Amino acid sequence: MTSSSRRLVSFVAAATVATTLAACGGGDSGGGGGGGGSEENEASDIGITEDTIKLGAHYPLTGPAAPGYSEIPSGVEAYFDYVNANGGVNGRQIEFVYRDDAYNPTNTSQVVNQLVLEDEVFALMSGLGTPTHNAVTDFLNSEGVPDLFVSSGSRLWDDPEEKPYTFGWQPDYEIEGKIIGQYVAENFPDAKVGLFLQGDDFGEDGAAGARQFLEDQIVAEETYVPGQTDVRPQISALQAAGADLVLGFNTPTWTALSQLTALQLGYDPEWFYSNVGSDPALVGSLLARFSEGQVSDASLLDGVLTTEYIPGLDAPDNEWVQLWQRVWEESGAEGELTNFRIYGMSQAYTMVQALQSAGQNPTRDDLVAAVEQAGSEWEGPGFTPFRYAEDKHAGYSGMLISRIAGEGSEDLTPILVTDNGDAEIEELDGEPASPPENGIPEEEPIN
Repeated sequence: MTSSSRRLVSFVAAATVATTLAACGGGDSGGGGGGGGSEENEASDIGITEDTIKLGAHYPLTGPAAPGYSEIPSGVEAYFDYVNANGGVNGRQIEFVYRDDAYNPTNTSQVVNQLVLEDEVFALMSGLGTPTHNAVTDFLNSEGVPDLFVSSGSRLWDDPEEKPYTFGWQPDYEIEGKIIGQYVAENFPDAKVGLFLQGDDFGEDGAAGARQFLEDQIVAEETYVPGQTDVRPQISALQAAGADLVLGFNTPTWTALSQLTALQLGYDPEWFYSNVGSDPALVGSLLARFSEGQVSDASLLDGVLTTEYIPGLDAPDNEWVQLWQRVWEESGAEGELTNFRIYGMSQAYTMVQALQSAGQNPTRDDLVAAVEQAGSEWEGPGFTPFRYAEDKHAGYSGMLISRIAGEGSEDLTPILVTDNGDAEIEELDGEPASPPENGIPEEEPIN
């Protein structure tokens, strides 16, 4: 079934039960431009009333992946609360319902069923994790539920023919691997490269991108399984192979484990971690915990190479970071602003753009069409444009390379953009956007 025919089936089914969605589009009551159709809000389908719109998500609030990732929904919630306090989107308040799946795909299936069938959300957003979210994409697409801005860089979310309702958000791991691979090939042409990979699409996609430039330099490839905390065999194998630069596509827990294991082995290569695994504050806390205090901070990461695609706490003067700091303080939530909360706020900003672009009283299919038709033009906290189109559901198109330096970082490249396959890697034409003065986007509806 083609993308358009799937959407037609969903629309006809919705009409049969007399349901027509009403999402958001801004207007006089706050939140940006108004939508087409009725001039008044209509309670016309699942997840939307005249006054509210309900969105859902799943995260590992408990379990081994909870450190860091469990903070993302508090960032999403803080930004939605900020938008709600300023009139909502088209006069509607956003309700955000999220459930704990403990990074277990079986749990993910259960909680997403609850979100769709019991909580009756209009759309899912920000569902976290490659193995976890992959367990629910077939269900969400069969139900015609918009599945937006998955918190994972897997290429699985860019499949508009088979998964017309699913969209990525962050740069996918293949283009990150390409950008990293080119940088290493140009700046470390004599390096013996080892790969330290999560044993799923995360690691596979990252390695595929890197191998486009580094095939002749790679001397070893080692994988781990999430939940496996003894990585001594993998790090020992990289050491034995003579790898003097290790490229890691792994989560923060395994950044900490790989660093501690290398320290124990007296192994000191150049380290290059993907964006996913390189948050200094989180890795520092994990190092302290795993070492029982023998390592007290993130100093082991000093000099480590990584990538960035949205501004973070290492750029306190950045206008977006200053906006997020203000939003967080106004939320009154416990704890400090973190990069994971910034990630959640950035996704929430994109979600508001999607709701505005979908118009005043859209169907679920209108929300999908809004991302496809308008998403590539949205300006937000990301350094690069999105790649959204009817035949492309991939997120941000690039990033820059940086080096961790104490509590900050040093940019090593300009912002680079590319696409999958053999697309060239080029410098961004233009500058990243600044936030609107009130911190809320104002997108015109697509029709």
